[in-house]
Amino acid sequence: MRHQSYQISVLLMSIPSLPSSTTPLAVEIALKLISSWSRHQQYSNIENQREMEGTSTPTRRLQAVANHTASPPPRDPSKDVFLLVLPDGGKVSHRPIILEGDKNEIILNSSVILTYAVSETQSFALEITSVGTRYHGATDHIPKYPLLTVSGPLSNTNRPKEVAIQDFWVAIYALFTLLKENEHIPFVFESLPNSNGIRDYLLTTGLARTYPKSELDSPTSKNVLATKNVLFLSRSGFWQGAGTAGYHRRSWLLNPKEPFPFQPSFTRNEKVITSHPLRPAKPQPGEVLYRRWCSQVNQMIEVAYFDLEGVHDGSRSPDGLSRHMAAFHKWHNDERVNSAWGERGSLETHREYVESVLADVHVLPCMFSWDGELAGYIELVYVKEDHVAQHYPNGVIPGDWERGMHVLVGESKFLGAARSAYFASPLDL
Repeated sequence: MRHQSYQISVLLMSIPSLPSSTTPLAVEIALKLISSWSRHQQYSNIENQREMEGTSTPTRRLQAVANHTASPPPRDPSKDVFLLVLPDGGKVSHRPIILEGDKNEIILNSSVILTYAVSETQSFALEITSVGTRYHGATDHIPKYPLLTVSGPLSNTNRPKEVAIQDFWVAIYALFTLLKENEHIPFVFESLPNSNGIRDYLLTTGLARTYPKSELDSPTSKNVLATKNVLFLSRSGFWQGAGTAGYHRRSWLLNPKEPFPFQPSFTRNEKVITSHPLRPAKPQPGEVLYRRWCSQVNQMIEVAYFDLEGVHDGSRSPDGLSRHMAAFHKWHNDERVNSAWGERGSLETHREYVESVLADVHVLPCMFSWDGELAGYIELVYVKEDHVAQHYPNGVIPGDWERGMHVLVGESKFLGAARSAYFASPLDL
């Protein structure tokens, strides 16, 4: 602030002396210019320069004062395009370029967290197997994606601010939501004060990688020079949860666990005899394990561990039924569900079934909901200890941590490929 005051004083002192009777006029000119700047900052510097042509030197200098000291105008949220809701309830939106020279903005809860520009002249393919060969840089079957230039949001003094790790992760989430066809997003940092820290975070976690290089590459080759500072964000790395556990709590896995050590164990029952790793302890009743916004249906899916007694949400009714148990019993007596599961029966029968899978260390019985409305039941199983392992093709052995899933969609309105695609592929609880 002291630096700004000094610059203002210098500029005002340099204005030619005016008669005392005209001093109010100078002040009026300054106020009008500053007010005009606040209302019309969307005009580019080129337009301002054109408007200034033919005006006096004092007026131009006062405009320079306004340009330097005025705060950015309030954002107009009506221009924002909604993208998604984070598991913690944060709302993410995007503001595309409106005027030439602007940058795209990614917004979290009405605050800009990152800006970026898309190159019209530079695009890159992430070539791997051709590195070090004469085909390096010459292939055309690998998709090329436009280069992004990313910057921090501007402060009130029009200087770029640092971006926190958790906010940069949100920005990556937004970019992969916007750029649906991109398996990778090539980008470079432009104006980001903590770019070195963000770069270390991305490379350490596997969220991004540098362009592959070979010892055979010449340091002055076209590919080496062009990709020197380019990082490639990875869609597959992002959806595998890279950069979440140990860094922030904004991801869809609400309670990420520490790595569980390998310890040998054994299962022997009427269906299976097998060795396998010791399994981690089970979640608490009603514990929410997974929550994710699904843009294709504009709803939030949530997966919670089965709450037999209504402990978590206090939903136990006077007749002793929890919300989960009541829905499970109703669904299994529906003809559509029974035709697939074959578990039609009494409340006592269904309670015994749930108690048995709750006690089985290789099964995680869960309920899933859409926007808080119960929709169905999921059983996640470790395949090695499950009878389904016997149906693998000859020579195929389930991995130690391989999992399978049995899904029951209880409410008919939640049937359909658009929804099942979301909870069938990415669950990793």
